[in-house]
Amino acid sequence: MAAHRTTTPSYNFNMAPLYTGSPLNLALIGCALATVYFVGSAFYYLFLHPLRSYPGPLLYRISRIPKAYRLMRGELIFYMRDLHAQYGPVVRIGPNELAFSDPQAWKDIYGHRVGGAPDLPKYDGFYRVIDNVPRSIINAKREEHAFLRRQLAHGFSERSMQAQEPIIGSYVDLLIERLKERCDDGAAALNMREWLNWTTFDVIGDLGFGSSFGCLEKSDYHPWVKIIALSVRQMGVLNGLANAGLRPLIRRVLRMGLTAVTDHQSLVREKLKQRMELDFERPDFIEGLIKKKDENMLDFTQVAANSNVLIIAGSETTATLLSGAIYLLTAHPDKLERLANEVRSVFRKEEEITLTSVSKLTYMLACLNETLRHYPPVPVGLPRVTPKGGAHILGKLVPQDTIVAVWQYAVSHDERFWKDPFSFSPERFMGDPAFKNDRLDAMQPFSLGPRNCIGRNLAYAEMRLILAKIVFNFDMKLSEDSFRWMEDQVAYSLWDKPSLNIHMKPVTAK
Repeated sequence: MAAHRTTTPSYNFNMAPLYTGSPLNLALIGCALATVYFVGSAFYYLFLHPLRSYPGPLLYRISRIPKAYRLMRGELIFYMRDLHAQYGPVVRIGPNELAFSDPQAWKDIYGHRVGGAPDLPKYDGFYRVIDNVPRSIINAKREEHAFLRRQLAHGFSERSMQAQEPIIGSYVDLLIERLKERCDDGAAALNMREWLNWTTFDVIGDLGFGSSFGCLEKSDYHPWVKIIALSVRQMGVLNGLANAGLRPLIRRVLRMGLTAVTDHQSLVREKLKQRMELDFERPDFIEGLIKKKDENMLDFTQVAANSNVLIIAGSETTATLLSGAIYLLTAHPDKLERLANEVRSVFRKEEEITLTSVSKLTYMLACLNETLRHYPPVPVGLPRVTPKGGAHILGKLVPQDTIVAVWQYAVSHDERFWKDPFSFSPERFMGDPAFKNDRLDAMQPFSLGPRNCIGRNLAYAEMRLILAKIVFNFDMKLSEDSFRWMEDQVAYSLWDKPSLNIHMKPVTAK
Protein backbone atom coordinates (compact mmCIF):
# COMPACT_ATOMS: atom_id res chain seq x y z
CA MET A 1 0.00 0.00 0.00
CA ALA A 2 1.11 3.45 -0.70
CA ALA A 3 1.96 5.46 2.35
CA HIS A 4 -0.53 8.18 3.36
CA ARG A 5 0.90 11.57 2.36
CA THR A 6 1.16 13.89 5.32
CA THR A 7 3.73 16.33 4.04
CA THR A 8 2.80 19.92 3.31
CA PRO A 9 2.37 20.64 -0.40
CA SER A 10 5.12 22.76 -1.84
CA TYR A 11 4.38 26.18 -3.32
CA ASN A 12 6.55 28.48 -5.37
CA PHE A 13 6.93 31.44 -3.01
CA ASN A 14 9.21 33.17 -5.49
CA MET A 15 6.27 34.17 -7.68
CA ALA A 16 5.51 37.94 -7.63
CA PRO A 17 2.33 38.70 -5.60
CA LEU A 18 -0.69 40.04 -7.44
CA TYR A 19 -1.01 43.06 -5.12
CA THR A 20 1.99 44.64 -3.39
CA GLY A 21 0.03 47.36 -1.59
CA SER A 22 2.03 50.16 -3.18
CA PRO A 23 0.29 53.53 -3.75
CA LEU A 24 0.92 53.22 -7.47
CA ASN A 25 -0.88 49.89 -7.70
CA LEU A 26 -3.71 51.21 -5.56
CA ALA A 27 -4.11 54.15 -7.91
CA LEU A 28 -4.02 51.93 -10.99
CA ILE A 29 -6.64 49.57 -9.58
CA GLY A 30 -8.82 52.52 -8.57
CA CYS A 31 -8.58 54.05 -12.04
CA ALA A 32 -9.38 50.73 -13.66
CA LEU A 33 -12.44 50.19 -11.50
CA ALA A 34 -13.59 53.77 -12.08
CA THR A 35 -13.15 53.33 -15.83
CA VAL A 36 -15.12 50.11 -15.83
CA TYR A 37 -17.87 51.71 -13.76
CA PHE A 38 -18.05 54.80 -15.99
CA VAL A 39 -18.05 52.80 -19.23
CA GLY A 40 -20.67 50.40 -17.87
CA SER A 41 -22.87 53.25 -16.64
CA ALA A 42 -22.51 55.14 -19.91
CA PHE A 43 -23.44 52.03 -21.89
CA TYR A 44 -26.51 51.47 -19.71
CA TYR A 45 -27.73 55.10 -19.90
CA LEU A 46 -27.18 55.31 -23.65
CA PHE A 47 -28.48 51.93 -24.80
CA LEU A 48 -30.51 50.23 -22.05
CA HIS A 49 -32.10 52.97 -19.92
CA PRO A 50 -35.88 53.61 -20.37
CA LEU A 51 -35.09 57.18 -21.54
CA ARG A 52 -32.60 56.05 -24.19
CA SER A 53 -34.81 57.19 -27.08
CA TYR A 54 -34.98 60.84 -25.95
CA PRO A 55 -32.50 63.24 -27.57
CA GLY A 56 -30.01 65.36 -25.70
CA PRO A 57 -26.28 66.12 -25.38
CA LEU A 58 -24.18 62.99 -24.91
CA LEU A 59 -22.57 63.96 -21.60
CA TYR A 60 -25.89 65.06 -20.12
CA ARG A 61 -27.47 61.71 -20.93
CA ILE A 62 -24.83 59.78 -18.96
CA SER A 63 -24.03 62.14 -16.07
CA ARG A 64 -25.61 64.85 -13.92
CA ILE A 65 -22.31 66.70 -13.51
CA PRO A 66 -22.50 68.82 -16.71
CA LYS A 67 -25.91 70.18 -15.70
CA ALA A 68 -24.69 70.87 -12.18
CA TYR A 69 -21.66 72.74 -13.56
CA ARG A 70 -23.77 75.06 -15.72
CA LEU A 71 -26.20 75.62 -12.86
CA MET A 72 -23.42 76.74 -10.52
CA ARG A 73 -22.16 79.12 -13.21
CA GLY A 74 -25.61 80.69 -13.53
CA GLU A 75 -25.90 79.94 -17.25
CA LEU A 76 -28.10 76.84 -17.30
CA ILE A 77 -31.35 78.61 -18.26
CA PHE A 78 -29.78 80.03 -21.42
CA TYR A 79 -28.32 76.67 -22.35
CA MET A 80 -31.73 75.07 -21.90
CA ARG A 81 -33.17 77.52 -24.42
CA ASP A 82 -30.45 76.52 -26.89
CA LEU A 83 -31.04 72.81 -26.27
CA HIS A 84 -34.75 73.09 -27.10
CA ALA A 85 -33.88 75.03 -30.24
CA GLN A 86 -31.56 72.18 -31.25
CA TYR A 87 -33.43 69.08 -30.08
CA GLY A 88 -37.08 70.10 -29.96
CA PRO A 89 -39.79 70.17 -27.27
CA VAL A 90 -38.37 67.31 -25.17
CA VAL A 91 -34.69 67.09 -24.21
CA ARG A 92 -32.94 64.60 -21.97
CA ILE A 93 -30.78 66.70 -19.64
CA GLY A 94 -29.77 64.01 -17.17
CA PRO A 95 -29.64 60.23 -16.92
CA ASN A 96 -33.23 60.25 -15.58
CA GLU A 97 -34.36 63.82 -16.34
CA LEU A 98 -36.38 65.38 -19.18
CA ALA A 99 -36.96 69.06 -19.97
CA PHE A 100 -40.09 70.16 -21.82
CA SER A 101 -40.95 73.24 -23.85
CA ASP A 102 -44.60 73.09 -24.82
CA PRO A 103 -47.86 74.65 -23.51
CA GLN A 104 -49.48 71.25 -23.09
CA ALA A 105 -46.60 70.09 -20.92
CA TRP A 106 -47.59 72.67 -18.30
CA LYS A 107 -50.96 70.96 -17.97
CA ASP A 108 -49.56 67.42 -18.14
CA ILE A 109 -46.90 67.99 -15.47
CA TYR A 110 -48.38 70.60 -13.13
CA GLY A 111 -52.13 70.54 -13.78
CA HIS A 112 -54.93 68.56 -12.20
CA ARG A 113 -54.68 64.88 -13.11
CA VAL A 114 -57.45 63.16 -15.04
CA GLY A 115 -59.73 60.79 -13.12
CA GLY A 116 -58.51 61.84 -9.70
CA ALA A 117 -55.00 60.47 -10.24
CA PRO A 118 -52.43 61.90 -7.79
CA ASP A 119 -50.45 64.97 -8.81
CA LEU A 120 -46.87 64.51 -9.90
CA PRO A 121 -44.91 64.99 -6.65
CA LYS A 122 -42.25 67.66 -6.38
CA TYR A 123 -38.67 66.49 -6.77
CA ASP A 124 -36.95 66.68 -3.39
CA GLY A 125 -33.53 66.90 -5.02
CA PHE A 126 -34.48 70.46 -6.00
CA TYR A 127 -37.01 71.51 -3.37
CA ARG A 128 -35.18 70.06 -0.35
CA VAL A 129 -31.52 70.76 -0.92
CA ILE A 130 -31.40 71.35 2.83
CA ASP A 131 -33.10 68.21 4.08
CA ASN A 132 -32.93 68.72 7.85
CA VAL A 133 -35.60 71.44 8.07
CA PRO A 134 -39.39 70.99 8.18
CA ARG A 135 -41.33 71.05 4.94
CA SER A 136 -43.10 74.24 3.90
CA ILE A 137 -45.96 74.98 1.53
CA ILE A 138 -43.48 74.97 -1.35
CA ASN A 139 -42.20 71.41 -0.82
CA ALA A 140 -44.78 69.71 1.40
CA LYS A 141 -46.37 66.44 0.40
CA ARG A 142 -49.89 66.50 -1.01
CA GLU A 143 -51.93 66.30 2.22
CA GLU A 144 -49.68 68.62 4.20
CA HIS A 145 -49.63 71.11 1.34
CA ALA A 146 -53.43 71.22 1.23
CA PHE A 147 -53.51 71.86 5.00
CA LEU A 148 -50.92 74.65 4.84
CA ARG A 149 -52.58 76.28 1.85
CA ARG A 150 -55.89 76.42 3.71
CA GLN A 151 -54.23 78.19 6.64
CA LEU A 152 -52.51 80.73 4.39
CA ALA A 153 -55.45 81.31 2.06
CA HIS A 154 -57.13 83.89 4.30
CA GLY A 155 -54.09 86.16 4.20
CA PHE A 156 -54.25 86.24 0.40
CA SER A 157 -58.03 86.59 0.06
CA GLU A 158 -59.77 89.55 -1.55
CA ARG A 159 -61.02 90.66 1.86
CA SER A 160 -57.50 90.59 3.31
CA MET A 161 -56.15 92.50 0.31
CA GLN A 162 -58.59 95.30 1.03
CA ALA A 163 -57.51 95.34 4.67
CA GLN A 164 -53.85 95.29 3.63
CA GLU A 165 -54.17 98.20 1.19
CA PRO A 166 -53.36 100.96 3.72
CA ILE A 167 -50.25 99.04 4.78
CA ILE A 168 -49.01 98.49 1.23
CA GLY A 169 -49.99 101.99 0.13
CA SER A 170 -48.08 103.63 2.98
CA TYR A 171 -44.81 102.05 1.86
CA VAL A 172 -45.38 102.90 -1.80
CA ASP A 173 -46.06 106.52 -0.81
CA LEU A 174 -42.86 106.52 1.25
CA LEU A 175 -40.97 105.19 -1.79
CA ILE A 176 -42.23 108.09 -3.92
CA GLU A 177 -41.32 110.57 -1.18
CA ARG A 178 -37.79 109.22 -0.86
CA LEU A 179 -37.26 109.17 -4.64
CA LYS A 180 -38.31 112.81 -4.88
CA GLU A 181 -35.84 113.72 -2.15
CA ARG A 182 -32.95 112.09 -4.00
CA CYS A 183 -33.67 112.33 -7.68
CA ASP A 184 -31.85 115.68 -8.10
CA ASP A 185 -34.22 116.61 -10.92
CA GLY A 186 -32.88 113.76 -13.04
CA ALA A 187 -29.24 114.80 -13.01
CA ALA A 188 -28.09 111.89 -10.87
CA ALA A 189 -29.08 108.28 -11.52
CA LEU A 190 -30.71 106.24 -8.77
CA ASN A 191 -30.20 102.51 -8.36
CA MET A 192 -33.81 101.39 -8.76
CA ARG A 193 -32.92 97.78 -8.00
CA GLU A 194 -32.18 98.90 -4.45
CA TRP A 195 -35.26 101.07 -4.06
CA LEU A 196 -37.60 98.37 -5.32
CA ASN A 197 -35.97 95.77 -3.08
CA TRP A 198 -36.35 98.06 -0.09
CA THR A 199 -40.01 98.67 -0.87
CA THR A 200 -41.06 95.06 -1.34
CA PHE A 201 -38.98 93.96 1.66
CA ASP A 202 -40.63 96.54 3.91
CA VAL A 203 -44.06 95.48 2.65
CA ILE A 204 -43.45 91.78 3.27
CA GLY A 205 -41.94 92.55 6.66
CA ASP A 206 -45.15 94.25 7.72
CA LEU A 207 -47.59 91.84 6.07
CA GLY A 208 -45.67 88.76 7.12
CA PHE A 209 -44.18 89.67 10.49
CA GLY A 210 -46.04 92.68 11.81
CA SER A 211 -43.30 95.30 11.42
CA SER A 212 -41.26 96.99 8.72
CA PHE A 213 -37.56 96.43 8.23
CA GLY A 214 -37.06 100.20 7.97
CA CYS A 215 -35.30 100.11 4.60
CA LEU A 216 -37.25 103.02 3.09
CA GLU A 217 -37.23 104.96 6.32
CA LYS A 218 -33.43 104.76 6.51
CA SER A 219 -32.94 104.68 2.72
CA ASP A 220 -30.53 101.82 3.21
CA TYR A 221 -30.36 98.06 3.16
CA HIS A 222 -31.42 96.11 6.19
CA PRO A 223 -28.63 93.54 6.68
CA TRP A 224 -31.19 90.85 5.96
CA VAL A 225 -31.74 92.09 2.38
CA LYS A 226 -28.05 91.66 1.62
CA ILE A 227 -28.12 88.20 3.16
CA ILE A 228 -31.06 87.22 0.93
CA ALA A 229 -29.20 88.39 -2.19
CA LEU A 230 -26.15 86.37 -1.16
CA SER A 231 -28.26 83.33 -0.24
CA VAL A 232 -29.73 83.32 -3.78
CA ARG A 233 -26.23 82.84 -5.20
CA GLN A 234 -25.27 80.29 -2.59
CA MET A 235 -28.44 78.28 -3.14
CA GLY A 236 -27.41 78.00 -6.79
CA VAL A 237 -24.13 76.44 -5.69
CA LEU A 238 -25.89 74.14 -3.20
CA ASN A 239 -28.33 73.07 -5.90
CA GLY A 240 -25.42 72.31 -8.17
CA LEU A 241 -23.75 70.19 -5.48
CA ALA A 242 -27.02 68.34 -4.92
CA ASN A 243 -27.34 67.71 -8.66
CA ALA A 244 -23.82 66.28 -8.68
CA GLY A 245 -24.68 63.88 -5.84
CA LEU A 246 -22.69 65.69 -3.14
CA ARG A 247 -25.38 66.07 -0.46
CA PRO A 248 -23.06 65.02 2.41
CA LEU A 249 -20.84 68.00 1.54
CA ILE A 250 -23.88 70.31 1.68
CA ARG A 251 -24.77 69.14 5.17
CA ARG A 252 -21.20 69.64 6.35
CA VAL A 253 -21.05 73.20 5.01
CA LEU A 254 -24.38 74.06 6.63
CA ARG A 255 -23.32 72.56 9.98
CA MET A 256 -20.29 74.81 9.95
CA GLY A 257 -22.61 77.80 9.51
CA LEU A 258 -20.61 79.19 6.61
CA THR A 259 -23.48 80.20 4.36
CA ALA A 260 -25.93 83.07 4.09
CA VAL A 261 -28.65 80.43 3.88
CA THR A 262 -28.27 79.56 7.57
CA ASP A 263 -28.04 83.24 8.54
CA HIS A 264 -31.30 83.89 6.68
CA GLN A 265 -33.04 81.05 8.52
CA SER A 266 -31.86 82.41 11.88
CA LEU A 267 -33.22 85.88 11.08
CA VAL A 268 -36.57 84.39 10.04
CA ARG A 269 -36.90 82.64 13.39
CA GLU A 270 -35.99 85.81 15.29
CA LYS A 271 -38.48 87.94 13.37
CA LEU A 272 -41.19 85.30 13.74
CA LYS A 273 -40.78 85.27 17.53
CA GLN A 274 -41.37 89.03 17.56
CA ARG A 275 -44.52 88.61 15.47
CA MET A 276 -45.88 85.88 17.74
CA GLU A 277 -45.50 88.15 20.77
CA LEU A 278 -48.21 90.46 19.39
CA ASP A 279 -51.41 89.85 21.32
CA PHE A 280 -53.86 90.90 18.61
CA GLU A 281 -54.89 89.65 15.18
CA ARG A 282 -53.59 91.27 12.01
CA PRO A 283 -54.66 90.85 8.35
CA ASP A 284 -51.27 89.34 7.49
CA PHE A 285 -50.02 86.17 5.86
CA ILE A 286 -49.13 84.01 8.84
CA GLU A 287 -52.01 84.67 11.21
CA GLY A 288 -53.59 81.35 10.17
CA LEU A 289 -50.34 79.45 10.79
CA ILE A 290 -49.89 81.00 14.21
CA LYS A 291 -53.43 79.96 15.18
CA LYS A 292 -52.65 76.36 14.23
CA LYS A 293 -49.49 76.51 16.33
CA ASP A 294 -51.55 77.70 19.27
CA GLU A 295 -53.82 74.70 18.65
CA ASN A 296 -50.74 72.40 18.66
CA MET A 297 -51.29 71.45 15.00
CA LEU A 298 -47.99 73.05 13.93
CA ASP A 299 -44.76 73.63 15.81
CA PHE A 300 -42.53 76.70 15.72
CA THR A 301 -40.09 75.23 13.19
CA GLN A 302 -42.92 74.51 10.74
CA VAL A 303 -44.25 78.06 11.00
CA ALA A 304 -40.69 79.36 10.54
CA ALA A 305 -40.17 77.22 7.42
CA ASN A 306 -43.28 78.70 5.81
CA SER A 307 -42.33 82.22 6.87
CA ASN A 308 -38.99 81.66 5.18
CA VAL A 309 -40.77 80.92 1.90
CA LEU A 310 -43.10 83.91 2.21
CA ILE A 311 -40.33 86.43 2.70
CA ILE A 312 -38.45 85.31 -0.41
CA ALA A 313 -41.50 84.81 -2.61
CA GLY A 314 -43.13 88.02 -1.40
CA SER A 315 -40.17 90.36 -1.75
CA GLU A 316 -37.40 89.17 -4.04
CA THR A 317 -39.55 87.97 -6.94
CA THR A 318 -41.76 91.10 -6.94
CA ALA A 319 -38.74 93.41 -6.86
CA THR A 320 -37.15 91.40 -9.67
CA LEU A 321 -40.19 91.71 -11.92
CA LEU A 322 -40.49 95.46 -11.28
CA SER A 323 -36.77 95.96 -11.94
CA GLY A 324 -37.15 94.10 -15.22
CA ALA A 325 -40.21 96.16 -16.17
CA ILE A 326 -38.47 99.47 -15.51
CA TYR A 327 -35.38 98.37 -17.45
CA LEU A 328 -37.38 97.16 -20.45
CA LEU A 329 -39.57 100.27 -20.48
CA THR A 330 -36.66 102.69 -20.26
CA ALA A 331 -34.81 100.66 -22.89
CA HIS A 332 -37.87 101.16 -25.15
CA PRO A 333 -38.86 104.82 -24.69
CA ASP A 334 -41.85 104.50 -27.04
CA LYS A 335 -43.38 101.84 -24.77
CA LEU A 336 -42.68 103.95 -21.69
CA GLU A 337 -44.31 106.99 -23.30
CA ARG A 338 -47.44 104.99 -24.12
CA LEU A 339 -47.62 103.69 -20.55
CA ALA A 340 -47.10 107.17 -19.09
CA ASN A 341 -49.91 108.54 -21.26
CA GLU A 342 -52.23 105.80 -20.03
CA VAL A 343 -51.44 106.30 -16.34
CA ARG A 344 -51.59 110.09 -16.45
CA SER A 345 -54.83 110.17 -18.42
CA VAL A 346 -56.66 107.57 -16.29
CA PHE A 347 -55.59 109.24 -13.03
CA ARG A 348 -55.66 112.99 -12.48
CA LYS A 349 -54.53 112.83 -8.85
CA GLU A 350 -52.14 110.44 -7.18
CA GLU A 351 -54.70 109.66 -4.48
CA GLU A 352 -56.84 107.99 -7.15
CA ILE A 353 -54.23 105.26 -7.63
CA THR A 354 -55.14 102.29 -5.43
CA LEU A 355 -54.76 98.52 -5.41
CA THR A 356 -58.24 98.32 -6.92
CA SER A 357 -58.17 101.21 -9.41
CA VAL A 358 -54.95 100.07 -11.09
CA SER A 359 -57.00 97.30 -12.70
CA LYS A 360 -58.09 99.96 -15.24
CA LEU A 361 -54.59 100.12 -16.69
CA THR A 362 -54.77 97.63 -19.55
CA TYR A 363 -51.51 98.61 -21.21
CA MET A 364 -49.69 98.42 -17.88
CA LEU A 365 -50.95 94.86 -17.40
CA ALA A 366 -49.68 94.03 -20.88
CA CYS A 367 -46.27 95.52 -20.00
CA LEU A 368 -46.07 93.45 -16.83
CA ASN A 369 -47.13 90.28 -18.64
CA GLU A 370 -44.55 90.86 -21.33
CA THR A 371 -41.93 91.40 -18.65
CA LEU A 372 -42.99 88.14 -17.00
CA ARG A 373 -42.47 86.42 -20.34
CA HIS A 374 -39.25 88.19 -21.26
CA TYR A 375 -37.71 88.15 -17.78
CA PRO A 376 -39.49 85.61 -15.54
CA PRO A 377 -38.47 86.11 -11.89
CA VAL A 378 -38.12 82.33 -11.47
CA PRO A 379 -36.54 81.36 -14.81
CA VAL A 380 -35.67 77.74 -14.04
CA GLY A 381 -37.64 74.53 -14.33
CA LEU A 382 -39.61 73.47 -11.26
CA PRO A 383 -39.14 69.69 -11.32
CA ARG A 384 -41.66 66.99 -10.57
CA VAL A 385 -41.23 63.20 -10.54
CA THR A 386 -43.38 60.78 -12.50
CA PRO A 387 -45.28 58.37 -10.20
CA LYS A 388 -45.36 54.59 -10.20
CA GLY A 389 -46.51 53.39 -13.61
CA GLY A 390 -45.28 56.60 -15.27
CA ALA A 391 -47.27 59.57 -16.61
CA HIS A 392 -48.42 60.67 -20.05
CA ILE A 393 -46.73 63.92 -21.10
CA LEU A 394 -47.25 65.31 -24.60
CA GLY A 395 -49.08 62.11 -25.50
CA LYS A 396 -46.23 59.77 -24.59
CA LEU A 397 -45.83 57.61 -21.49
CA VAL A 398 -42.81 58.81 -19.53
CA PRO A 399 -41.39 56.05 -17.29
CA GLN A 400 -41.79 56.24 -13.54
CA ASP A 401 -39.18 58.00 -11.38
CA THR A 402 -38.28 60.40 -14.19
CA ILE A 403 -37.59 64.02 -13.23
CA VAL A 404 -39.64 66.30 -15.49
CA ALA A 405 -40.08 70.08 -15.78
CA VAL A 406 -40.99 72.92 -18.10
CA TRP A 407 -38.15 75.43 -18.08
CA GLN A 408 -39.71 78.88 -17.77
CA TYR A 409 -37.10 80.96 -19.60
CA ALA A 410 -36.76 78.44 -22.40
CA VAL A 411 -40.48 78.06 -23.17
CA SER A 412 -40.95 81.85 -22.97
CA HIS A 413 -38.34 82.34 -25.69
CA ASP A 414 -39.30 79.42 -27.92
CA GLU A 415 -39.84 80.61 -31.50
CA ARG A 416 -42.49 77.93 -32.03
CA PHE A 417 -44.81 79.78 -29.62
CA TRP A 418 -43.78 83.43 -29.85
CA LYS A 419 -43.19 85.81 -32.71
CA ASP A 420 -39.91 87.68 -32.20
CA PRO A 421 -39.44 86.12 -28.73
CA PHE A 422 -36.50 88.37 -27.85
CA SER A 423 -38.38 91.59 -28.55
CA PHE A 424 -40.21 93.53 -25.85
CA SER A 425 -43.72 93.74 -27.28
CA PRO A 426 -46.55 94.32 -24.76
CA GLU A 427 -48.92 94.45 -27.74
CA ARG A 428 -48.80 90.65 -27.95
CA PHE A 429 -50.97 90.61 -24.81
CA MET A 430 -53.49 93.10 -26.22
CA GLY A 431 -54.74 91.15 -29.21
CA ASP A 432 -52.44 92.77 -31.77
CA PRO A 433 -52.95 90.87 -35.08
CA ALA A 434 -49.19 90.81 -35.61
CA PHE A 435 -48.96 88.36 -32.71
CA LYS A 436 -52.13 86.38 -33.38
CA ASN A 437 -50.26 83.08 -33.48
CA ASP A 438 -48.55 83.56 -30.14
CA ARG A 439 -49.34 80.85 -27.58
CA LEU A 440 -50.01 82.91 -24.47
CA ASP A 441 -50.57 79.74 -22.48
CA ALA A 442 -46.91 78.81 -23.02
CA MET A 443 -46.12 81.35 -20.28
CA GLN A 444 -47.04 80.27 -16.75
CA PRO A 445 -44.93 82.42 -14.40
CA PHE A 446 -47.10 81.51 -11.40
CA SER A 447 -47.32 77.84 -12.46
CA LEU A 448 -50.78 76.23 -12.58
CA GLY A 449 -52.83 73.47 -11.09
CA PRO A 450 -53.35 72.73 -7.39
CA ARG A 451 -49.91 74.03 -6.44
CA ASN A 452 -49.87 77.32 -8.32
CA CYS A 453 -48.68 80.48 -6.56
CA ILE A 454 -51.09 81.42 -3.78
CA GLY A 455 -50.00 85.07 -3.93
CA ARG A 456 -50.64 85.62 -7.64
CA ASN A 457 -53.44 88.20 -7.30
CA LEU A 458 -51.66 90.17 -4.60
CA ALA A 459 -48.43 90.18 -6.59
CA TYR A 460 -50.17 91.62 -9.65
CA ALA A 461 -51.94 94.28 -7.58
CA GLU A 462 -48.76 95.29 -5.74
CA MET A 463 -46.68 95.45 -8.93
CA ARG A 464 -49.30 97.55 -10.71
CA LEU A 465 -49.64 99.92 -7.77
CA ILE A 466 -45.89 100.50 -7.42
CA LEU A 467 -45.27 100.90 -11.16
CA ALA A 468 -48.30 103.17 -11.62
CA LYS A 469 -47.20 105.54 -8.86
CA ILE A 470 -43.64 105.67 -10.18
CA VAL A 471 -44.78 106.38 -13.75
CA PHE A 472 -47.34 108.94 -12.55
CA ASN A 473 -44.70 110.90 -10.62
CA PHE A 474 -41.53 110.55 -12.67
CA ASP A 475 -40.10 110.68 -16.15
CA MET A 476 -37.42 107.99 -16.40
CA LYS A 477 -34.31 107.58 -18.51
CA LEU A 478 -31.96 104.61 -18.52
CA SER A 479 -28.39 105.44 -17.51
CA GLU A 480 -25.70 104.50 -20.00
CA ASP A 481 -23.94 102.24 -17.50
CA SER A 482 -27.10 100.09 -17.31
CA PHE A 483 -27.67 99.65 -21.05
CA ARG A 484 -26.66 95.97 -20.77
CA TRP A 485 -28.38 95.38 -17.43
CA MET A 486 -30.34 92.36 -18.60
CA GLU A 487 -27.84 90.93 -21.08
CA ASP A 488 -25.05 90.55 -18.53
CA GLN A 489 -27.05 88.76 -15.84
CA VAL A 490 -26.74 85.19 -14.66
CA ALA A 491 -29.47 83.16 -12.99
CA TYR A 492 -29.46 80.42 -10.39
CA SER A 493 -32.91 79.59 -9.06
CA LEU A 494 -33.44 83.40 -9.17
CA TRP A 495 -31.64 86.18 -11.04
CA ASP A 496 -28.43 87.74 -9.72
CA LYS A 497 -29.24 91.38 -10.50
CA PRO A 498 -26.64 94.15 -10.87
CA SER A 499 -27.38 97.82 -10.15
CA LEU A 500 -30.13 99.34 -12.29
CA ASN A 501 -29.33 103.03 -12.65
CA ILE A 502 -32.20 105.24 -13.78
CA HIS A 503 -32.43 109.02 -14.08
CA MET A 504 -35.64 110.03 -12.30
CA LYS A 505 -37.14 113.46 -13.03
CA PRO A 506 -40.31 114.55 -11.20
CA VAL A 507 -43.24 115.25 -13.47
CA THR A 508 -44.15 118.91 -13.54
CA ALA A 509 -47.55 119.51 -11.96
CA LYS A 510 -50.25 120.44 -14.47
